[in-house]
Amino acid sequence: MSHPIKSPASRAAWLAIGLAFCGTAALAQPAVYDAGKQEFMDNCASCHGVDGKGNGPLGNLLQRSPPDLTLLARNNQGVLPMNRLYEVLDGANVPSHGTRDMPVWGREYRIEEAQRLREARRHYDEPAVVRARILTLLEYISRIQAR
Repeated sequence: MSHPIKSPASRAAWLAIGLAFCGTAALAQPAVYDAGKQEFMDNCASCHGVDGKGNGPLGNLLQRSPPDLTLLARNNQGVLPMNRLYEVLDGANVPSHGTRDMPVWGREYRIEEAQRLREARRHYDEPAVVRARILTLLEYISRIQAR
């Protein structure tokens, strides 16, 4: 009796199975991590919506409707007002009194990063990380602008 893999039909079947597994592995590329989109989904989508159009599930609970973030450039003569957006997100130039529906993300990020700073035993540049998180978010907002 011959070995089952030695027959031409068996070899063809094993070859087909092997190619199927190799092809599946080649097609199963890992998803690319998008830090800006993740930051947006974690901190903005609940009010501004996953598409940034101001239709998030918590938006109707606010005193003012959240703006459509996809129209920021269009409403500013085609230029995304990055400096203004950075200031709004960072909150450094926001008065401490008065109403503000949107959280001051700079302060929130600093609180989060302070904990990481303690965990890293002060070998950590907290202001740089906060700045990077805000800029990463702004880069994502620039990508969702209406064309």
